[in-house]
Amino acid sequence: MCGIAGILTVNQHQGALETIVRRMQTALRHRGPDDSGIYLSTTAHVALAHTRLAILDLSPAGHQPMSTPDGRYWITFNGEIYNFQQLRSHLISQGEQFYSQTDTEVILKLYQRFGSDCVESLRGMFAFAIWDDLEKICFLARDPLGIKPLYYWQSGSTLVFASELKAILASGLPAINLSMEGLYAYLISGSVPEPYTLIEGIHCLAAGHWLYWQREGVTKQLYWEINFTPATISPLEAQEKVRTALVDSIQHHFVSDVPVGIFLSGGIDSTAILALATQTQKEQLCTYSIAFEEKQWNEGEIAKQVATEFGAKHTEYKLTASSAKHLLPKFLEAIDQPSIDGFNTFCVSQIAHENGTKVVLSGLGGDELFGGYHSFQKIPQMVTYSKQLQAIPLVNTGVGMALAHWGTSPKIKRLGDFLQKIPSSAAAYSSLRGIFSHTEACAIIRQYLPDQPPPNAFIPNFQGQNLTIEDQVSFLELSCYMRNQLLRDSDVMSMFWGLELRVPLVDRNLLEAVASIPSHIRLALGKQLLITSVPELPQWVVNRPKQGFSFPFDQWIAGEWQDYFSPLKTPKNISLKPWYRRWSLAILKYWWEHISG
Repeated sequence: MCGIAGILTVNQHQGALETIVRRMQTALRHRGPDDSGIYLSTTAHVALAHTRLAILDLSPAGHQPMSTPDGRYWITFNGEIYNFQQLRSHLISQGEQFYSQTDTEVILKLYQRFGSDCVESLRGMFAFAIWDDLEKICFLARDPLGIKPLYYWQSGSTLVFASELKAILASGLPAINLSMEGLYAYLISGSVPEPYTLIEGIHCLAAGHWLYWQREGVTKQLYWEINFTPATISPLEAQEKVRTALVDSIQHHFVSDVPVGIFLSGGIDSTAILALATQTQKEQLCTYSIAFEEKQWNEGEIAKQVATEFGAKHTEYKLTASSAKHLLPKFLEAIDQPSIDGFNTFCVSQIAHENGTKVVLSGLGGDELFGGYHSFQKIPQMVTYSKQLQAIPLVNTGVGMALAHWGTSPKIKRLGDFLQKIPSSAAAYSSLRGIFSHTEACAIIRQYLPDQPPPNAFIPNFQGQNLTIEDQVSFLELSCYMRNQLLRDSDVMSMFWGLELRVPLVDRNLLEAVASIPSHIRLALGKQLLITSVPELPQWVVNRPKQGFSFPFDQWIAGEWQDYFSPLKTPKNISLKPWYRRWSLAILKYWWEHISG
């Protein structure tokens, strides 16, 4: 796990190029405290930078940017390839020679042989750039599910890329202007959806895409996407398929030359990972969790009980409003782009870091894949009711407009937005997962961008697959909430502490295996498929009400954190009563003031 950055241009001379790329590298130092390197092409206006967190092959042989022996290909890589040993053995049988025990060198050799098709062989999380110093082209790629971020800015023939937005800004090349699309989507959804960012002109390379740069221009292509095509399968066969895929994924996610810990919330997903990991690993496992004084939020005792059940060495940190407030300045420093989440991962990552751990597994992804959210029940209901109202001429639009303008709560206002749209799972999802309504978001935008016309209503991007509505919800949760918020926050907040966070439930092979299970089995209420596939789960975990990895933000913001979250200047008639609304605006305000200087 590392930080990567680079500049591809035909304009800058080498001295200026090195100065710029060193600024970018400095902005990524926290992502790779173990080593760093820079490559400057002598035959082109190209610079690559790297900061390294050593996980595989801790020797200097893992130094990056790394090149092939002839110096033609150079790579800067962030991530982990869990099947690199199998790929390496196959390449050796084909006559390849290796000079390190790294997955980085495997990617380099694969690209040398197969070009852009190399991504088809890679199992893991990755964002990388490979420069071909002979052909003068650069290949950039991002993993299928968007676990590792990759941002870029393009102006003419110049392209700047990096693991974090702040590193691109550190280059000093882009103008710092708010993006209308990014800001509106943030206010609607609580995070910025790819390919947008909050800065105009800077984009996120979408998950499952690669990009080619050459001086004539840029080419982008989708190489993988989620595909739910149901097969004929019995519930028992589905259980066997899920269990086999889970064990396989967890085994692969333990590939490391340093110890691997586990974030433990006491919920079904993290407990399932610990239960299966206990069977596949010989060493005692280390687990980490956070506890609270507030009883209704505290899952510390259940996490401790789970750790004891499976013989793990458990570390718990009790977080109070005061100790959490003490961490807020560092959290604000860590933010790359605002979201309504991230503080939880920031805090538990600090605990793992302080205990000397460099790699952890997280249970993220289980709810999206096995139907753990209320959205799997709520969205079909919303679509059905809206279609019924549509049967009565003008009622849907009229009721929707009334609720959007005069609704008494944030949820009612967002429901009004939904009723004015054509009934669909994507429109219902936007309403259910939303933060501000369309009218409210437009009013807030005018405070930041007063001279720009209001944007059009935002609906999540949804591919028109022939899916059940439950599979549509799963697709939306995986490609919106998980990818744009949970995965992005997990990457930034863990890497701030020099910690690699792995997500075995967000795995291409696992998803491809599970995706063929019909939705009525895979998404059965209460994550029944996952539960029956892991019978080692204690009943006292299974039977607990779902709580999620949440913090008592409402009480803290109203109490000890008040000076951070008030006063906030907002347009009239916009309620800030839900804590997540105050949080989203306060974090946005801090971030923008810090970025715009």
